[in-house]
Amino acid sequence: QVQLVESGGGLVQDGGSLSLSCVASGRTFSDYAMGWFRQAPGKEREFVGYISRNGRSTATGNSVKGRFTISRDNTKNTVYLQMNSLKPEDTAVYYCAARSSPFGTTLPNGYDYWGQGTQVTVSS
Repeated sequence: QVQLVESGGGLVQDGGSLSLSCVASGRTFSDYAMGWFRQAPGKEREFVGYISRNGRSTATGNSVKGRFTISRDNTKNTVYLQMNSLKPEDTAVYYCAARSSPFGTTLPNGYDYWGQGTQVTVSS
């Protein structure tokens, strides 16, 4: 089992920045690719980004490309999501997820473990 705990969410104004963290425990963190997803009320879970287990390969969703950056520190069992130029449409619950594979996927059902989520609200 892998336990994931997200933090760093909150309320921010349009154009602002937030940094989310997700700390993993329970298994060897570097065995897992990590992903970030988000879900707004009444909408499906949306791919935000993923990072390979060695941190050398990343991908981000089209809606956040150029604004969000994903990184990881395997010595701290932590994956990060740096969010810049935030927009009201970025408002959602943000989840991190772990995938037992070298690389991530854009599909939510490709991940084995999920955190409980952290709320991000962007005011206009």
